Amino acid sequence: MSSIKPKLEGKISLITGAGSGVGKAMAKLFSENGSKVIVVDVIPERVKQVVNEIGPEKSMGMIHDLSQKSEVEKMVDDALASQGRIDILCNNAGIMDGMMPVADVGDELWQRVLNINLNAPFWAIRRAIPKMLERGKGVIINTSSVASFSAGKSGTPYTVSKHALIGLTKSTAVFYGNKGIRCNAMVLGAVETAIGLGSASPSALGLELMKKGTAALPRVANPLEIANLALFLASDDSSFVNGSCIVIDAGWTAF
Repeated sequence: MSSIKPKLEGKISLITGAGSGVGKAMAKLFSENGSKVIVVDVIPERVKQVVNEIGPEKSMGMIHDLSQKSEVEKMVDDALASQGRIDILCNNAGIMDGMMPVADVGDELWQRVLNINLNAPFWAIRRAIPKMLERGKGVIINTSSVASFSAGKSGTPYTVSKHALIGLTKSTAVFYGNKGIRCNAMVLGAVETAIGLGSASPSALGLELMKKGTAALPRVANPLEIANLALFLASDDSSFVNGSCIVIDAGWTAF
């Protein structure tokens, strides 16, 4: 009787924003497929809950504010010290921007959105790559958005951060693909998550624009639907996929 080997058997996966939504779904699915999961979130209660649900023998929790470079670097360093390696790095954490147009964006909002959505993946990748190079293999998955390719789905900071994340993804793939390291991005449409609008007082202009942009939205995804794509990208099933930005939006951008 043949047995099916788990897709991520023996792997170590670090997933940011894993306390809820897509990140939580990824953490649970990766664990079910044989990976030990490092659950990272800024909210302690969420981290504890996810680790309890997966089981402490299959996961560990970390609490970090990814808007701070020192916190991102500590996250990677602690993961390496604890587990010896990171096989799969999933830069999933992200925040919205209150749908703010450029003229209404303050420096604090601009910096916070870019730090979490763009700089944190950059800092994490930069810190993790040397160890991946030593082993000659590694997988990086960046969670992006349809805002990577167009505007009107978010405000200016979020749109800029997600456009730039695509550049980071492709550049990483090009430089390190021949060294055994693959880097891809998931380009998400609307998903059932706790990300919200990113502000208690969102821009009226931005909200009006968003209504037009979502008029053709087919439906909202369940986080598990996104996690299934992440599992494919994390596994050897996608060994020939590198530098790709895979749209998963139920046909929203095809309309």
